[in-house]
Amino acid sequence: MSPDRVANGIGVAAGADPVAPPETEALLEIDVRVEYDAFDLQVEQAIPASGVTAVFGPSGSGKTTLLRTLLGFEALSRGRIALEGDVWLDSEAGLAVPPHRRPVGCTFQDGRLFPHLDVRGNLRYADRRSAGGPGAPTSPSASAGSGVSITRDDVVDALDLGALLGRRPHTLSGGERQRAALGRALLSRPRLLLLDEPLSALDRRRKAEIMPYLLALHPRFGIPTLYVSHAVDEVALLADHILVLAEGRVQAFGGTVEVLEHLDLVPLTERFKAAAVLEATVGAHDDEYRLTWLDLDGQRLSVPRIEHLAVGESARLLVRARDVSIATERPSPTSIRNVLSGVLVALHQDESTAFAEATVDLGSHRLRARITRASAAELGLAVGSPVFALLKSVSLDTRAGR
Repeated sequence: MSPDRVANGIGVAAGADPVAPPETEALLEIDVRVEYDAFDLQVEQAIPASGVTAVFGPSGSGKTTLLRTLLGFEALSRGRIALEGDVWLDSEAGLAVPPHRRPVGCTFQDGRLFPHLDVRGNLRYADRRSAGGPGAPTSPSASAGSGVSITRDDVVDALDLGALLGRRPHTLSGGERQRAALGRALLSRPRLLLLDEPLSALDRRRKAEIMPYLLALHPRFGIPTLYVSHAVDEVALLADHILVLAEGRVQAFGGTVEVLEHLDLVPLTERFKAAAVLEATVGAHDDEYRLTWLDLDGQRLSVPRIEHLAVGESARLLVRARDVSIATERPSPTSIRNVLSGVLVALHQDESTAFAEATVDLGSHRLRARITRASAAELGLAVGSPVFALLKSVSLDTRAGR
């Protein structure tokens, strides 16, 4: 792939080409095409059948069409789909497993709970169906993908549903509906979990409420998950891998850090809403000031104390371009605690606005910084110059062992 490859405004820099997983790894194999008059989807990609893979792209890129194809809802789909060798679609062989026979759990933006049942009834429906009732998937899935057995009590506990069990969907908040929908999807005991923009209909407060549940979902139950979103902050914190779609085609696939580093997110996020992902190691805990010190390639970062991460465990940080400032000298004492040294490797100046975007190489990570063009001129910024990145804020994924 050339460095200037662009589709639907999404640029992918050199080094972000799709990466084939090892042949010995359990895989979700997708080689499908869905054709409409004004749009066609063509996806050929092997995805690890483990962890969380984000399906990322702008509206109209084919994200939901891909999920509907995996679910068996797209009658026009042609090609082949197989999960760990279990074939769900093979057009040449005339095989198309119907939706109700595919061991897939799914949630949508609106939750889609049964309105005539309370939360307990919605959970019971999925529980009984997956236990072998009429319409149960043909592939045995009494245990989830990691071999973890899922019980109703496990799900109620994991998603804090106990107080909601007797309530009908119309009495629930958006976040509560999504938690109940996640519970129902888990109790279908799927081998693959599909989450179609579960946070898009929620306000900022509700998103903050449900994010910890999403972060804990895979570590607890181990079900391979496809997470559809166009929100870079969700993707950065939740996903192990990213599949980027634009105009119905795969633009990039790989690890979250690598793909976000090479992906030009301008058309999706508006420039400067872009972000970088840093993977650091817990170095120490400060009991007096309630801080956790992180090691990033030999440089130190401090964040509010992370109670459940031990020294030596890893944490993922999302740093937004708008929260990074640039200096050419290490600043004197300041309230900004995190100052990282690096080298300026790119400076994009948009003459139609007041702003510029600087990219700073920290060694094995890169940061993006939103600054004004006037500041860039006053500082005399030039590619190749040593600089200091001042991090005003970070978002933190506190799952251990990533």
